[in-house]
Amino acid sequence: MARDAGGTTPQPGDRGPAGPAPMAGAEALATVEAVVAASRGAAASGTAPPIGAAELLAALAVLRDLREEMASWEPLLITAARQRGASWVDLAPALGVASRQAAERRYLRLREPAGGQQTGEERVRAERTKRAGDRAVAAWARENASVLRQLAGQVSTLEGLPAAAQHQADLVQAALAGDDPATLLSPLAGTSSHLQATHAQLAERINSATERAGQIRQRTHDERAATPNR
Repeated sequence: MARDAGGTTPQPGDRGPAGPAPMAGAEALATVEAVVAASRGAAASGTAPPIGAAELLAALAVLRDLREEMASWEPLLITAARQRGASWVDLAPALGVASRQAAERRYLRLREPAGGQQTGEERVRAERTKRAGDRAVAAWARENASVLRQLAGQVSTLEGLPAAAQHQADLVQAALAGDDPATLLSPLAGTSSHLQATHAQLAERINSATERAGQIRQRTHDERAATPNR
C-alpha cells in the first residue's frame, strides 16, 4: 500500500484521532483488493502475509462496510429498473433467481420499510396482503361499476361548489373518463366531507360505497392473517 508523506502506511478508512471515516466505494474496494492480493500471495508461498494484523482487521472492517453499502444499492437499482420498464421476468436472471416471483420476493425482502420494523418475510406478506385486498376491491368495483359511475356522474355535474370541493369533483370527473371503476373509489371518498352539508344524501351514498370497499379489503386482510402461509 502507498505510504503518506510521513512514511507511515495509512490504514483503510483511517483519518487520525477522530476515528475511521467511510471510504468511497472504489477506494474501499481497491484497499481491500490490495490486502487480499498480499494475503493470497503469502498463502500460496506458505509464508506469513507482509502486512500487519491491524491492517488485515481494518480491511475486514472496510469489507463489512462495503457489503452493507452494496446491499442498500440493490433495491435502489431494482426500483430504477422497474421505473424504466424492466419486468420481474427481466430482473430474475440479473438477480440470480429462477422466476419472476423469486425476483419480486427478493426485492421485498431487501427494501427498507417505512417504519424500519418489519422483517423481510413480514414485508413480503404485507405486500401480498395489500395486493390481495386491491384485487378484491377491484373485483367488487367492477361488479358495481354502474353504481359507482352513477355517483361519479352526479358529483361531476354539481355546480357552485367551493374551491376545495370543486377540486375533488374534478378528480372524480377525471377518474370517470377511465375504464377501471376501482379508480373512482378514492376521489369519490374525497368528496364526501365536502358534500355533507349541502348534498347529504349523495354524501351518504358515497360513504356507503366506500365503506363497503373498506370492509372487503379488511375481510381479505383478516382471511390472509388467519392463513399466514398464503
